[in-house]
Amino acid sequence: MSEEWFYGSRPRRSSGWLPLLVAVLIVANVGVIAYSTLNTSEQMNALKTQIGGLTVSVQTLNTELNGANAEIAALREAIQSGGGNVTIPPASDLIQLYNKTRDSVVLIRVTLSTGTAQGSGFIYDAGGRIVIITNYHVIENAIAGSITVTFIDGTIVKAEPVGSDPYSDVAVISVSAPIGLLKPLKLGSSSRLKVGENVITIGNPYGLANTLTSGIVSAVGRQMDSTGNYPIVDVIQTDAAINPGNSGGPLLNMNGEVVGINTAIPTETSRGIGFAVPSDTIARELPSLISKGSYDHPYLGITGQDVTPGIIDAMGLPAGTHGTLIVEVFTPGPSASAGLRGGTRTATVDGASISIGGDVITSADGIAMKNFYDLIVYLQRNKRPGDTVTLSILRNNTPMSIGVTLGTRPPP
Repeated sequence: MSEEWFYGSRPRRSSGWLPLLVAVLIVANVGVIAYSTLNTSEQMNALKTQIGGLTVSVQTLNTELNGANAEIAALREAIQSGGGNVTIPPASDLIQLYNKTRDSVVLIRVTLSTGTAQGSGFIYDAGGRIVIITNYHVIENAIAGSITVTFIDGTIVKAEPVGSDPYSDVAVISVSAPIGLLKPLKLGSSSRLKVGENVITIGNPYGLANTLTSGIVSAVGRQMDSTGNYPIVDVIQTDAAINPGNSGGPLLNMNGEVVGINTAIPTETSRGIGFAVPSDTIARELPSLISKGSYDHPYLGITGQDVTPGIIDAMGLPAGTHGTLIVEVFTPGPSASAGLRGGTRTATVDGASISIGGDVITSADGIAMKNFYDLIVYLQRNKRPGDTVTLSILRNNTPMSIGVTLGTRPPP
């Protein structure tokens, strides 16, 4: 035997395993690429959820930082002014408030024909009947039997609609759950809120359960469009962080009382601007929502527009006139029956074409109404269908008084 044979320098037949190995590697590589492609959508969804969670965390930290800065500024001012008794709210106040109220906030999930949705709600004792209050838009279009409520301990139960009002974005649902889980919150008075007052929210932004954010009341008496372009009145504005998933959760004062239902932000990119339906609206509507499943809003049956200097000039109204120009009177309707009149001609005012020449409402029941919103607020707060409101009007610059028996706002 030669050395060449021993060391393998003699030409040999190629082995069949090498092409097979190459083929296996190619198939494996294709499989990895396919798997990665199939999971891209899931990874993106997971990444979006993580981003949402980080956004909430950043907002919460900003809120805490702003609060700390405000306390430091107040302390510095008090020291500089020689104040001897300086009181700074301890951080434990928020901890105690959260622990006191968190068990009363729930996560609501619904199934829609287009997918799923979720929001928040809070437990309330309506005269011995325990219910959950949330936003109408949280359960809107839910498939029958698909509403579920998740309590803080993870218990999940089915829920059924009790009543709803699309015009105020309020809804009531009921559950059958162990009594130990049903810890109701109390309603406070939203009309007593002051701008600058501390408030907190508890809810489930982006599905992150039992999230606390804090802030102040930024404004009261805001209006927000709802179904049919009817405004929700007395809306509360807050800088406490509100995000998708917070809808239906409580806005709480520092006594742990519900002063509003967190309902909207102008856009998903808004920072420091959120809105809540006031607790006074909840208290006003709740008995009807529970007893008959709906709430009847008073209905005047007109479209109107604020009187502006341009309208004053176009109609020759007395200088300084304030009120509501009736643009259109709906027939049939309460105002039509009472003899109120809408616009009679079209004119360009302030760059827009409007119908002018109609009656101008200046007061209701002897109370001055400076604009259309004032009139809507007065009716919502103080009147019910079937009540009579006495309107002071100007018709062709002649003062008149007309009584209108209010109807019921048509269903959306």
